[in-house]
Amino acid sequence: MREFTSPPLIDLANHRNATELLMQRLRTNPGHVAFEVRAADAAVTEPWRQVTTEQFVDEVRALAKGFIAAGIQPGESLAIMSPTRYEWALADMAAWFAGAVVVPVYETSAAPQVTAILADADVRLAVAGSAVHAALLEQGFNHAGIQPLGIWTIDARPGADLTDLVARGVGMPESTVEERRLLADLDSVATIVYTSGTTAAPKGALITHGNFVGQVLNVAGAYTEVVREGGNTIIFLPMAHVLARGLQLICLANGMRIAHLSDPRDVVPALGALKPTFLVVVPRVLQKIQASAAAAATQKRLGRVWAAAQRTAVEWGRFAEAHDADPHLRAPAGLRLRRALFDRLFYARLRKLVGGRLDYLLSGAGALDADLSLFFRGLGLPVIEGYGLTETTAPLTGNLPGSINSGSVGVPMPGTTVRLSDEGEVLARGVGVFAGYRRESDDAEAFVDGYFRTGDLGELDHLGRLTLKGRIKDVIVTAGGKTISPAIWEGYVEGDPLVAHAVMVGEGKPYLGGLVLLDPESLAAWAEREGIADLKGLRIPDDGGAVQIDDVRLLALIGQAVSDANAKIARSEQVRRFVLLLTDLTEANGIVTPTMKLKRGAFTERARHIVDSLYADTRRQG
Repeated sequence: MREFTSPPLIDLANHRNATELLMQRLRTNPGHVAFEVRAADAAVTEPWRQVTTEQFVDEVRALAKGFIAAGIQPGESLAIMSPTRYEWALADMAAWFAGAVVVPVYETSAAPQVTAILADADVRLAVAGSAVHAALLEQGFNHAGIQPLGIWTIDARPGADLTDLVARGVGMPESTVEERRLLADLDSVATIVYTSGTTAAPKGALITHGNFVGQVLNVAGAYTEVVREGGNTIIFLPMAHVLARGLQLICLANGMRIAHLSDPRDVVPALGALKPTFLVVVPRVLQKIQASAAAAATQKRLGRVWAAAQRTAVEWGRFAEAHDADPHLRAPAGLRLRRALFDRLFYARLRKLVGGRLDYLLSGAGALDADLSLFFRGLGLPVIEGYGLTETTAPLTGNLPGSINSGSVGVPMPGTTVRLSDEGEVLARGVGVFAGYRRESDDAEAFVDGYFRTGDLGELDHLGRLTLKGRIKDVIVTAGGKTISPAIWEGYVEGDPLVAHAVMVGEGKPYLGGLVLLDPESLAAWAEREGIADLKGLRIPDDGGAVQIDDVRLLALIGQAVSDANAKIARSEQVRRFVLLLTDLTEANGIVTPTMKLKRGAFTERARHIVDSLYADTRRQG
């Protein structure tokens, strides 16, 4: 199959712009609790303040008045640089009420990135999370040669925080805000989101109100089992990511409570306190949950029992997917008995750990190993994997409840067409596809025949389900002329909980090699459990470089993951040699994006001498 279209489910005619998603909810159920807000410095297990839809709209209007009083004009850009928190949502919606265009800035962005975004988007006013963020924004404005209307902080800062900004708008007529709110239509730009830039410099994607409205209404229509009144979630993705903002709008429009967390360490205790019905996660979170469960079982000398439980969960997951396709199937008696036993020993406890009410986990922003997906399905926590980009306003394709196919990223979202080029590149057209880049020169190679070029390789099956095969720019051509897509091998190796990233190399070389970046936290925990003192305090280079690890125990352990990955692919695509590396995996090091995707080109260039050693030093074998 070369093309598949999912027809739209919802007509957008009743929505002037994205603010109507909130206003229609206000008209139908103003007293519904829309947000749960954690008090400053309070423990996540303490009671959270509840904010109704009506209260949120009142706060949004008050802040919008402040923006207008500060001088923001319709269509001008307003930047938000803050960790994920309730006030991010407040400022985002208030900016739209004031007629502004929102420019999100990741809170981890370096000073040059901040300057580049402020200059390119011609930002006029900014909201900062803290005084530190405000200083970065001020520096960025100075370097960009922009005199801003103001920089206002969410944290208390006398004379320059949101409380003072709201005070500026006191007395402004409600009609002024309403006029501003209705200025934008579905074709108007709602936000300029700068791409993460794994292979190129960040570009400003122009996402319209129609993109948001189309995605919110159609995704909600397709996922009625997940998006339901009375449900709730915790958003701990960066709010600067378009997926987090789209998720928030879906919840606001459909009566689901939202809580925000900025520190990943707070997520587990918050799950028990807030008991969400669904979560959006990245695959790494699922890997760590599985690894933590395995470590806990090993400490209790139940390692072999857990291994059997893990195999059973995967087997049950396969049966569950087969049952989706044929409801008449019945699980073998032995499998049912094993599943019941392990449910009492392990599975029920894991479900309780994540709050006890989770219906579904939604996974995105990275490839999800099929067996990991099946494992969670076997636990009773189905994982819905999807795929999308900033330029598609997040979800482009997704598996659907009752039709999950582990290993694929599902069918096109309603109102979307996915086409494959002759080279296998995934092309997209539909309600979520953006209007283009801020710089028209960036559009030249971004579209073909009206379709957006994703840069990803894929295959469509007879049901229209998409399976990704890697990035076009990552393709390796060996000295023998063999063209290899490294993503499949890399994904298998990254399934090991000790591995943060795997990179296949070998362009123009006689055989393929591998660079395996270990996860510092997972490595430290493993060394602690194994009692390996010389690995506990490994020092990560502070100059942005990587340290090579030659520990025979680790080489053997990761060597098994490499061998297992090799066994699943053709001989010509297998890695013959690899090295283990440890490096700083924070955004400040310049080799990962704000969403922790590896900047492949930047990393391999920095590790060029290590790559060369794979082909020069024949005495060292991985």
